[in-house]
Amino acid sequence: MNRRVAAVLTACVLSLGIAGCGGGGTQTSCALDGCTITFPRSGDTAVSVLGIEARLVGVVDGAAQVEVAGQRITVPVGGRAEAGGFTVGVERLTGTEVVVRVTP
Repeated sequence: MNRRVAAVLTACVLSLGIAGCGGGGTQTSCALDGCTITFPRSGDTAVSVLGIEARLVGVVDGAAQVEVAGQRITVPVGGRAEAGGFTVGVERLTGTEVVVRVTP
């Protein structure tokens, strides 16, 4: 098995114990195929998922600015982008929250 896949699977299994948890109003839900993170739209909150840190930087013109594994990207709602070897998608953006999906 590829070492990267093994590492991601191990991180996923370990993160299952914290599924549904987060700090500063952030919630995470992880499974073997990735993690869904619900960030509060205001504030600067980071979470650790899949062995990396994910942080909502802000929202500009209907797109979320997210930092994943040290790389800052801007992703529109329904869009996807690559960061640090992960695929990052923005599932929903409301007046109070931003829902981001991170997959290996």
